[in-house]
Amino acid sequence: MKLKSFLQGFGITAVVLTLLPLIAIDYWWIRIFDFPHAQLTGLTLIAIITYFIKFDIKYYKDYLFVVILIGCFLFQLSKIYAYTPFADFEAQESTITDSSNTLKIYTANVLQKNEEYHLLLNQVKEKNPDIVLLMETDQKWQDAVHNTLSASHPYFMLEPLDNTYGMLLYSRLPISDEHIRHLVDKEIPSMEAIVTLESGNQFQLFAIHPTPPMPQHNPMSSDRDTEMMTTALRVYKRKMPVIVMGDFNDVAWSETTSLFRKTSTLLDPRIGRGFYNTFNAKNVLMRWPLDHLFISEEFRVQTLNRTKDIKSDHFPMYTELTFEPEKAKEQKAEKPSQEILDRAQSQLKEQNLLNMEMPIISSD
Repeated sequence: MKLKSFLQGFGITAVVLTLLPLIAIDYWWIRIFDFPHAQLTGLTLIAIITYFIKFDIKYYKDYLFVVILIGCFLFQLSKIYAYTPFADFEAQESTITDSSNTLKIYTANVLQKNEEYHLLLNQVKEKNPDIVLLMETDQKWQDAVHNTLSASHPYFMLEPLDNTYGMLLYSRLPISDEHIRHLVDKEIPSMEAIVTLESGNQFQLFAIHPTPPMPQHNPMSSDRDTEMMTTALRVYKRKMPVIVMGDFNDVAWSETTSLFRKTSTLLDPRIGRGFYNTFNAKNVLMRWPLDHLFISEEFRVQTLNRTKDIKSDHFPMYTELTFEPEKAKEQKAEKPSQEILDRAQSQLKEQNLLNMEMPIISSD
């Protein structure tokens, strides 16, 4: 009976934790339950199997409990199914091997207090990426990596900060029209630039690292959500190819990231390929995908890898893309409905940013 009572108690808790993030409130103690969704799904399945094995299902309450738990599991699974290998690719695989239209990207949240600089530099040397984005970088990090990275990647944007939101961007490929913006908070930078591939084709690159909802400093998710929606709405109006990347401090299946993807009409390379959990590198059981890379329909995926530990609390990500605009129509995302756009714009309205002047992305 103790096991049965425990399973029933767990079942009720699972239902509550599953439904809690659906509440349209930005408090951290609600939004945080978006994160362990995959773990909760697995535990719910274990509870269902255990209940069937250990107990006879013969009473009304048993049937009701099992039906509710199975319904909860199916809902949980529907949220994360796209990030399993059973789903279809959203961003299709590369069909060319043209090196002049290939783009290699390395992104890493380095953990500001981490001093194992050589691990990152060795990994960058091994991967030989065209673009390197480092987040949570202070002046010590810049001093440690700049000479090495700038020698091989002579184009760069630097904003070292000691508040865990510093960003360093290095590129082997030419960049132009670069800007460091502070969309929501003067201490939280984002970067954007136009990158020119070896073929001469260009795309717009965005790098963001919005602040997460935290009980001590930022109990609401409003700042994070606003920065994501500001970027999404700009990308939606684009007139050239786009890549958005960074540590979003949000999971792929959350309402906010889903709204970002639908509003921007960008593609998520992980869909159909896997979770690619990047945080927490120090805890095997509690990991989820916080580091993201979204691409417009002109790009296709050649390689998508989570790399080895660099003594950070995040694993780095390494991605190889090919630029194939002639096949863009084959994977073009659905245009967002007016409801989707209204939801995205409402986030800006809450922060009084709806009428903020921001340039439309154009190749002109």
